Amino acid sequence: MTASPNTPTQNEEKNHAASLIEEQTARALVDEGPRSGNQRDFTGPRNAIIACMCVAYTVFHLLVMNVYPLETWTYRLTHVGGGLFLGFLLFGATSMDAKGRTSGSLLANAILAIAGAAVLYGAVGVAAIWINGEVLGKALPPAWAMTSFGLPLAAGTALAIVHSWVFPHTNRSKFAPSDVLLAVAAVACTAYLIFFARQLQLRAGMPMALPGDMWAAVTGVLLIIELTRRLAGLALVFIAGVFVAYAFLGPWLPGIFEHRGYDAKRFFSYIFTDNGILGAPIAISSTYIVLFVVFAAFLQTTRVGEYFVNLAFAAAGHRRGGPAKVAIFASGLMGMINGTSAGNVVATGSLTIPMMKRVGYRPQTAASVEAAASTGGQIMPPIMGAGAFIMAEITGISYMEIVWAAIIPAILYFISIYFMVDLAAQKANMKGLPRDQLPKLGMLIRQIYLFTPIVVLIYALFAGYSVIRCGTLAMITAAVVSWLTPHRMGPRQLFHALDIGARMVLQLVAVCATAGIIVGVIALTGIGSRFSTVLLALADQSQILALFFAMIVSIVLGMGMPTTAAYAVAASVIAPGVVNLGVEPLVAHLFIFYFAVMSAITPPVALAAYAGSALAGSDPVKTSVESFRIGLAAFVVPYMFFFSPAMLLDGNWFEIAHVAITAIAGVYLLSCAVQGWFLGHAGRAVRAGLLVGGLTMIAGGWVTDAIGLGIAIILAVTQKKIVEARDLAHGAD
Repeated sequence: MTASPNTPTQNEEKNHAASLIEEQTARALVDEGPRSGNQRDFTGPRNAIIACMCVAYTVFHLLVMNVYPLETWTYRLTHVGGGLFLGFLLFGATSMDAKGRTSGSLLANAILAIAGAAVLYGAVGVAAIWINGEVLGKALPPAWAMTSFGLPLAAGTALAIVHSWVFPHTNRSKFAPSDVLLAVAAVACTAYLIFFARQLQLRAGMPMALPGDMWAAVTGVLLIIELTRRLAGLALVFIAGVFVAYAFLGPWLPGIFEHRGYDAKRFFSYIFTDNGILGAPIAISSTYIVLFVVFAAFLQTTRVGEYFVNLAFAAAGHRRGGPAKVAIFASGLMGMINGTSAGNVVATGSLTIPMMKRVGYRPQTAASVEAAASTGGQIMPPIMGAGAFIMAEITGISYMEIVWAAIIPAILYFISIYFMVDLAAQKANMKGLPRDQLPKLGMLIRQIYLFTPIVVLIYALFAGYSVIRCGTLAMITAAVVSWLTPHRMGPRQLFHALDIGARMVLQLVAVCATAGIIVGVIALTGIGSRFSTVLLALADQSQILALFFAMIVSIVLGMGMPTTAAYAVAASVIAPGVVNLGVEPLVAHLFIFYFAVMSAITPPVALAAYAGSALAGSDPVKTSVESFRIGLAAFVVPYMFFFSPAMLLDGNWFEIAHVAITAIAGVYLLSCAVQGWFLGHAGRAVRAGLLVGGLTMIAGGWVTDAIGLGIAIILAVTQKKIVEARDLAHGAD
């Protein structure tokens, strides 16, 4: 018997895909922290303890930022130390090869026992120093504590790290003994540095620095490097190691790399100051990054963020190559609130990649489109990536000025990706998803109030409130708006949001601290200024050549480290030289930041593409190559705003409109050249002409724009005749 058109059975089948969209979106958005193969999977009391610690870490930051300010050094040290403590408890070292080795062997137990004794002795020494000063009120701590706690603490930390490498703890539901020791070491070294924070500011990097200062700093550096290895991979660790080695090997290096060298006491005590680890990257991660990561966690927990993805599906899912265009819209909307490339891939790609594969995209292409679209999240106002906050800190330019200037370049980026996807869909004659398998746009429009947190955030930013106040207001608004939905935020949901907020921020804490080590070496040795001098000499007073070098350095750095660290290092090494050539600081730093972001889709190490390939089951290298190709047209956008400051909203409205329109036309021509499609299949000669026409529109001048437009018109007429002749030939066959 056949069911009637209005039977519940058929209605359920018609709405199956729409339900699947909602389920997959919810599953993708409720993502508890960094996706890492070495994350512990605690249950029961252990999970409750960790969750409470994570909530306490988040609440501490929110209280300090909004209610009870702390002294800067103390706050930043607590931010780093707390992140290290939680990071080692949550993330094990199981990524190393453990074949043939067991954590319960005699050698493993011996190493663990020695490491434990050393770390505990150091921790007791720090505790004695603190009790003697804070509790007993004595001016001088015990001599044994000051002279002997440091070396055992550092040595025990090193042994515990080695033990975690060689004998990893494979039980993911329990704390690893070596990781517990590393967590204790993090508390001990942080407590010492906090206790002597004011004294350290006076004697750091000087002959008067004490051995205890050095050993506490050594311990902190070891812990930071190891946690970065676990959460961000070996590339950034290797680069940081090269810079640390450079601080000691300077006297034996040639040319501009030579310097007088530094002893361990001066170097390590200097590196744990606001010139190094506690500098701009950690200043930003302890404020803006924490705030907006928690804001994103609020949107995830209340499933307000789910609305963005559903709205994108309803608006674009039925169009040609629909799921790919959904990926662009959804990634842009999600990028406004999370500001990360790989995180954006995970949040939206868990849904869009399977849908793209369903309508005929190859897994590799689906992952590439999502990676290219998600990468734009870091340059998308109003939040952008963490690097934008660091830019404000380094340059002294207000964050709102940076956000305002980034609007047109960000829109151009997403338009270029849209053109690439649409042209590819035309070539492959792809269709969208049926409307009855998509969320209903009318129903979503009635829920437009779910955009209120974003509206509040944008309004508060442009009204002149501090960034911290804006983020806090948006967070509160997200919680209030959730009361109008079935996913109302109550005490349990609030606890969950604060918990996952801390878990999500840990990777950025480690990365920013490691970037601080590199920046500290650059400041201590002066290599940044010498490198800038060489850059000026090579560029021979040519701004465009200097910017080309800056592009190469930014992309290469970004291949080896996350965008935040890549920008921080490039801004220290390259930006001063570019600015000295007369390039405006905002233009120079936005240029470097833009290409540091683009490194997420640039082979051979393209982190966003790798995240997408993991979701799609495609080859990571091939995916990175294709994602680079999809984003290729966007690589000219920074040169556009260098030649045309009006693109950064520096000019009158007529100039801004002129530059924006011609830039869109230029990006379209470049996209057609890359895809080989212009009113039909384009041959090599037409593609070459499209490339020339697109590039002539970079400068934004009337003459060059007229040349580009003329080339486009000639090619359009020619291509139309070619396509018509080709169609007639096919019809005759």
